[in-house]
Amino acid sequence: MKLLLTSAGVTNPTIRDALVDLIGKPIEESSALCIPTAQYGHPNVGPGERAWKFISGVKEELPMVGLGWGSMGVLELTALPSIDEDLWVPLLRETDVLLVAGGDALYLCHWMRESGLADLLPSLTDTVWVGLSAGSMVMTPEIGEDFMQWRPPGGDLSTLGVVDFSICPHLAPDGQPGNSMAEAEAWAATISSPAYVIDDQTAITVVDGAVEVVSEGQWKHLPATPA
Repeated sequence: MKLLLTSAGVTNPTIRDALVDLIGKPIEESSALCIPTAQYGHPNVGPGERAWKFISGVKEELPMVGLGWGSMGVLELTALPSIDEDLWVPLLRETDVLLVAGGDALYLCHWMRESGLADLLPSLTDTVWVGLSAGSMVMTPEIGEDFMQWRPPGGDLSTLGVVDFSICPHLAPDGQPGNSMAEAEAWAATISSPAYVIDDQTAITVVDGAVEVVSEGQWKHLPATPA
């Protein structure tokens, strides 16, 4: 699987060009499925209007679904355990891109495991995963206590560990909405993995283990905290 891990979606031409390079063809010729599941687990997002805005693509400040895709569908992970795999796994395998909403990373991780999607990831070698905030953080080994809102019933606080670094999204100048660099550095001191702090104009691509930052904004790599 190829990864485009963003803070706020495809917010500038540099990130859009990186996405097209990962897909290997224009967005207008590509198929996509959007995954809104993470939204339902976060108290500031939840079901309702904001989930509809993500699915419909009208939430322009978080550009993902409304980029002009050749085809678009919805993959709701909470529904998948109750339906036959033949109804969704073939669709998943033939889709070029998965667009994964932000919200609560642990809620998303729980339903990726429960639905079987997490087990399928290694076989989706040509699929591009485009994460937004929690949709990016779920691919890391850990998110840290500061980002935990919902907690899984089994008590497992790990995320998927597809990559070997953590992510602090929404870096913003002091006094503006988001996470300040001081807050990000304090968060990084609580986790064991190296981390990237990225603002909403930055993304990280991962292909065959090779990591590259693509940005028109601000970002910082923080090494792992010594044990």
